[in-house]
Amino acid sequence: MKKKTVSFLISGRGSNFSAVAEKIIAGKIKAKPGIVISNKENAAGLEKAREYGMKAFFVDPKKFPAREDHEKEIIRILDEHDTDLVVAAGYMRILSSRFVSAFKNRIINIHPALLPSFPGVDGQKQALDYGVRFTGCTSHFIDEGTDTGPIILQSVIAIEQNDTEASLSQRILKEEHCILPESVKLFCEDRLEVRGRKVYIK
Repeated sequence: MKKKTVSFLISGRGSNFSAVAEKIIAGKIKAKPGIVISNKENAAGLEKAREYGMKAFFVDPKKFPAREDHEKEIIRILDEHDTDLVVAAGYMRILSSRFVSAFKNRIINIHPALLPSFPGVDGQKQALDYGVRFTGCTSHFIDEGTDTGPIILQSVIAIEQNDTEASLSQRILKEEHCILPESVKLFCEDRLEVRGRKVYIK
């Protein structure tokens, strides 16, 4: 089986990107490290990518008249580097339906809540404010909605009475670093099948 090329979209420090990339580089995920693209010039993850020997690109949204033009350039770069799977690892821009259809069921995102609960930003704060007893994280394929795509894996953690947004985020992040690489691994082994809303693991 030909190794798939996994590329990344990031906006910040890229800790989830690192969690996946390090497993690819170590051979624990049978894939080729692709490229890293950020919409932020000073994203720490870009420097990290270069340390891993990966090509890193800053694609400035301000240089393009419309979001579609910005995405068109990102798609061009991803295609130029034979990308099979795109991992949105803390990418803070909503992807258009055009981008999603260009990589249908080939964009994996990680979200810090148990979807469909608490989509959008600040999933950890939403869970604390609501007073739920359990939360966690979800890996899913991106579709046209906000955090509405087919769910791949979820990890559950209990909320403690004295949890703050910071302490809860930290515990959730640990789980994100487990289920995101596992989701990428399953994809690269051709073990994920999307049927309607559901993802079947073969």
